[in-house]
Order: sequence, then C-alpha cells, then structure tokens
Amino acid sequence: MIAEISVDELEHRHAAEETFVLLDVREPDELARASIPWATAIPMGEISARMGELPRDAQIVCMCHHGSRSERVAEFLAANGYDAVNLAGGIDAWSRAIDSDVPRY
Repeated sequence: MIAEISVDELEHRHAAEETFVLLDVREPDELARASIPWATAIPMGEISARMGELPRDAQIVCMCHHGSRSERVAEFLAANGYDAVNLAGGIDAWSRAIDSDVPRY
C-alpha cells in the first residue's frame, strides 16, 4: 500500500513552496475539463516511457480523478526508486475542499 497525502496537506506544501512534483496522470480530455495549473501532466499509459522526465530528488505526488489510477502510478514509481505518494481523492477532492473554481466532473 502506497502512502497518501490529503488535499489539505498538498495545499499547505504548495503554499509553503516545498519542493515536490504534482503529477497528474489523467488523460488529455480530462485535463481539458479540470486541472491544477502547476501540475505536471503525463497520462498513466505514458508513465513508463516518460519516467526520465521525473526528478529523482523530489517527492512525486500522483493525482488522478479520484485516486485509483494515481495510486497505481505511485506504486509503480516507488517500485522504480522514486519517492512517490498518492493524492487521496484526486482532483475531485481538491475541487470540493480547496478550490471550487476547479470544475467537478
């Protein structure tokens, strides 16, 4: 089981300008509906081919719509030597608890 962080913790870490990468693993059509501007977007199906784009010296917070796909990506990254965690509840939780301007779908 991979570690998770809450959207509240993510917001706090971003506001504190901590070093980490928010990795959005959703598909382009989902990103067009709702996104967090400072996230790095790599669709789940492209992660293995694009791992080299991710830093090994910063934690990677994986995000999807509700948290299932990003949990699998975080597990995959952790198994490959990355410091990866999952964002509990995904962008839907972010929209509900942190930024209601981010559309829910």
